[in-house]
Amino acid sequence: MTPSTFRRSPAATGLIVAGIVAVAVAVLFAIFNQSSNPATSSLPGIGGVRGSGPYAYQIGNPGPGQQAPPITLPTTSGSTWSLESQRGKNVLVYFQEGVGCQPCLDQIKAIEADPAFLENLGVDELVSITGSPSAQIAQKAFDMGLKTTVLPDPGLALSRSYRANEYGMMGDAADGHTFILVGPDGTIRWRADYGGPPNYTTFVPLDQLRADLQAGATKQ
Repeated sequence: MTPSTFRRSPAATGLIVAGIVAVAVAVLFAIFNQSSNPATSSLPGIGGVRGSGPYAYQIGNPGPGQQAPPITLPTTSGSTWSLESQRGKNVLVYFQEGVGCQPCLDQIKAIEADPAFLENLGVDELVSITGSPSAQIAQKAFDMGLKTTVLPDPGLALSRSYRANEYGMMGDAADGHTFILVGPDGTIRWRADYGGPPNYTTFVPLDQLRADLQAGATKQ
């Protein structure tokens, strides 16, 4: 067999090049279609990062436009809080690391110190969820004088239904720093997972939080 046996004709070479180009175009189209599709753009790693700098955030799943999973948890005072009972209200759910994360709790303190913050955003109720045991988070909330309802979720069963434990510096062993706005009809209007890599944010200034929520919240 001579070396000339391996030479391709110009037509064959053209077909190969055309095939490569077609595959590349198909891949680019799939990526664009996936990132622009609301059903997939909210999945971790697909939705990309919103904003920039230390307060950039991801958008996890379930995300905007999806029904919020049920929330029914005991409060630190011994009563029970449920998302279903808040129908007709805009509820801001804040998942956070808990007792070992002082900036996470300072976030609640900062919101409480600005009474107009939630009101101006049209938020009727703020509730926080953490994996810390009830007695520990209750004591910490008392020591800090926090008034916000805090729901202990020590097994992270509820947090996992929101995948809020996938955006933090503790792997999947604790919640990160996630805000989810649930509308009056139980649909998620906005979500921001600030606690993910590379910045692992544990406190967001209120001006930034306000701007992000106003820019990202879907209309009801």
